[in-house]
Amino acid sequence: MTNYFIIPGYGGSGSNHWQTYFEKTQTNFQRINQKDWDNPNINEWVENIDKAIEGYDPETVVLVAHSLGCLTVVEWAKQYHRKIKAALLVAPPDTEVVKRKIEKELFEVPPIIKFPFPTTLVASTNDPWVTIEMAEFYARSWGSGFINIGDAGHINNLSAYGEWEQGLEILKALVD
Repeated sequence: MTNYFIIPGYGGSGSNHWQTYFEKTQTNFQRINQKDWDNPNINEWVENIDKAIEGYDPETVVLVAHSLGCLTVVEWAKQYHRKIKAALLVAPPDTEVVKRKIEKELFEVPPIIKFPFPTTLVASTNDPWVTIEMAEFYARSWGSGFINIGDAGHINNLSAYGEWEQGLEILKALVD
C-alpha cells in the first residue's frame, strides 16, 4: 500500500486547494502539518516531514508537495538521505522570490540536489513565484521529470486548481 503525505507551502493549503481535495477524496493521503504556515521555519518543517514518515516503510512513502513545500522536500532529502517511493513537486518557488515576498531568508542558495528517488515537477508558464526557466532548471538539477501545464498561475485554488484531476493523473503516472 502506498502512503501519500501532503506537504503544503507558505500559508498552508486551504479548503479549496487541490492538496485538500486530494486529501479528502483519496485513500491513504494525510497532511503534514506545521506549527506556523505563515512564518516558515525550514528546519522545523524538514524535521516534521521526517517525523511524519518515520513509522512507514520508505518504499511506500510518496510526498505530494506544493510551492515552499517542494523546497522543504529538497532540504529534507539533503539532510536525511532517505530513499522513498517518489515525490510530486508542484510549483516550486524561486528562492529569491520567496526571500522578497516573505521577507525572510530561508535558503542560503537555491537548493540543488539529485533526488535518490523518482520525482516529477509540475510548473506553469505564468507562475508569479517562479519563471518557467527556473522551474526547468530545478527539474534538471533535481533529476525530476518535468511537466509544463501552460498558463496555470501558481497551480493553487487562486488560479482555479481545486479539484485538479490532471494532478491526480500525473501523481498516478509517477507512482505506477
